[in-house]
Amino acid sequence: MSDTDIPEATGRAPSIRDVARLAGVSYQTVSRVINNSSQLRPETAEKVRSAIAELKFVPNQAARALATSRSRLIGVLGPRVTTHGAASTVQAIESAARAAGYRLTVTNLATSDPDDVRASIDHLMHQSIEGLIAVAPQTRVVPVLEELKLPVPVQTVASTGVSTAHNDQAAGARAAVRHLIELGHTRILHIAGPRDWIEADHRMRGYLAEMDANDLTPRPPVLGDWSAQFGYEAGLELLRTEDATAVFAGNDLMALGFMHAVRARGRSVPEDISVVGFDDVPESAHLWPPLTTVRQDFVGIGTRAVFDLLAALGESPGDVPAAVPDHLRLIVRSSTAPPSR
Repeated sequence: MSDTDIPEATGRAPSIRDVARLAGVSYQTVSRVINNSSQLRPETAEKVRSAIAELKFVPNQAARALATSRSRLIGVLGPRVTTHGAASTVQAIESAARAAGYRLTVTNLATSDPDDVRASIDHLMHQSIEGLIAVAPQTRVVPVLEELKLPVPVQTVASTGVSTAHNDQAAGARAAVRHLIELGHTRILHIAGPRDWIEADHRMRGYLAEMDANDLTPRPPVLGDWSAQFGYEAGLELLRTEDATAVFAGNDLMALGFMHAVRARGRSVPEDISVVGFDDVPESAHLWPPLTTVRQDFVGIGTRAVFDLLAALGESPGDVPAAVPDHLRLIVRSSTAPPSR
């Protein structure tokens, strides 16, 4: 290739024909390498890959989709409220999808209203997605997915659903409450997540089940919105009206807000009241006191969702591991202690 033919010299991006010319093959052969055809001699494929690397050639995804009738696009239906867990799971999905040669298109729900869910799914389907992953769906999302009978594989990342990659949220909640009971607490409050979230419902069921298993009377759970602000406001009220010695919060942010309320009321954690969260967000270990919480394997959950989706598509997972999400694990730190009274 002469200097006048080099794409950088002309100010244009390299084309598939530039790659073919440098490798000394036809552009059809380059296309076969890009599409991972097995009908090529290894030395020919290697020459093409070297030319691609030298020219920094990036295949045109739209053209590739037209040529192969494959979009290699995975749709992700995100939750109405973006939590640490949902964001971490989507990041893991994106990494695993990229490793398998797929791209993502993400749509977050505006509401959990069934009409909005249908519109969001329709938006994704119009982009010719090959599969759909619903992350941390609200309770009304799953019935819509079942009702639509989509022509593509569906994975839901939650405690229940059409086809799932998940951790046992109820078991994690029971472990948190059991820890408090073993410390000697009997008056334990639960600040739950939103009513329409599957995970919030399962964590609340876990709290109720563990209290019942130990012949303890549960207090009515307070339904929150996952935010630290709600934990703070609920805490101010609960500390005024309740005589509990421990609180199990539905996530770490609400636990953080509750701990703020404890300080605002002139009390201390864990001397006056113990606090347990859920998720083990990175900041949990650096709160004061460091927060006892339940750790989730968000990377494993997202990776497993992609692995299962590829299997449903009848495709080799390639570099995507057959991850089994780690079991939820109680991380005991300094925010819990035996009751002082």
